[in-house]
Amino acid sequence: METYYTLLKSNWDTLLNSILNEYDIYAPFHFGESIEYSIVTESNVKNIIYNRPKPSTPLKTFFLPVKENVVNPSKSDKKRIVMGAPSCDLSALSILDEIYLDKDYIDPNYSGHRKNTLLIGFDCHSTLEHCHCTTYGFKPYPEENTDIVISYIEDKIVLNVKTEAGETFRKNWINSYERITEKELTKLNDIQTDVEKELNGKNADLPDYQQTGKLITASEEDIWQRYSDTCVSCGACSAICPTCSCFLFIERPQFEKVRSIDTCQYPGFERVAAGEDPLRPLSKRFRNRYMCKYVWKPEKFESKACTGCGRCIEACIGDINKNDLFRELNKKETVET
Repeated sequence: METYYTLLKSNWDTLLNSILNEYDIYAPFHFGESIEYSIVTESNVKNIIYNRPKPSTPLKTFFLPVKENVVNPSKSDKKRIVMGAPSCDLSALSILDEIYLDKDYIDPNYSGHRKNTLLIGFDCHSTLEHCHCTTYGFKPYPEENTDIVISYIEDKIVLNVKTEAGETFRKNWINSYERITEKELTKLNDIQTDVEKELNGKNADLPDYQQTGKLITASEEDIWQRYSDTCVSCGACSAICPTCSCFLFIERPQFEKVRSIDTCQYPGFERVAAGEDPLRPLSKRFRNRYMCKYVWKPEKFESKACTGCGRCIEACIGDINKNDLFRELNKKETVET
């Protein structure tokens, strides 16, 4: 299902205030120069940031917390709403769902978080320097894994209801609304088209997802040594990635078992007994991440393991730009052929 409604921004703010006792609501807010999720209150509801890419923290942390006791997880009877997830983060849920909702073993904690959350995605009305979602086949407006999509245009909130859960929420809580007009829909489509064109234009020389996998597979060691030269193995790139999901278990007394997000960029990630470590050389550890995302994951899963959010580039304290690496590989391959 897909139905459009509009309501005044002031009425939307009033609505959010009226349901704070029913839901924990998270939305994007400015924190200095960054945008980050925070709990919505009556005092800050008017400060929610709409349609700006993108929260610094990926959406996955609502479903895969950095640390979580999986034996005795903290539970709340209160449902939650997460507003403001961009398309790149919502699309990333597809591969996480494949992993954690696998028919042979459904992760109860992940599943519980998913079922307890109503997702309200935001269209992106602008781009950031390293955004490249369209290169990998995603749109800068949510098409999947969201119950409602919002665009804030002039003084109105445009709601695109996409699921039964979204329609139930609308029926229960939104009383003052109008159907979208042809003029408003055209304006929304024009914004979406302009942003998509901008992304396609600035990333025209970036290889697509499948081609990137081929380039990485055929690449030689020297480029990985060169690009990993400033890597400090901090793991920020994979920790901040909306699709990376490696973890380790920490055993604690009273049968506490804490799942903690891990990353292949940490030294010792693949270290085994007697100290053997196939990823000890930094360049191999560095390349391993891209082999996983563009070569091995596509062999195992239907969903893509990179949605082009660009956070790994923005978070890298070694100033490593994976897109520059892929452009160089692509240019070299083009010249050779």
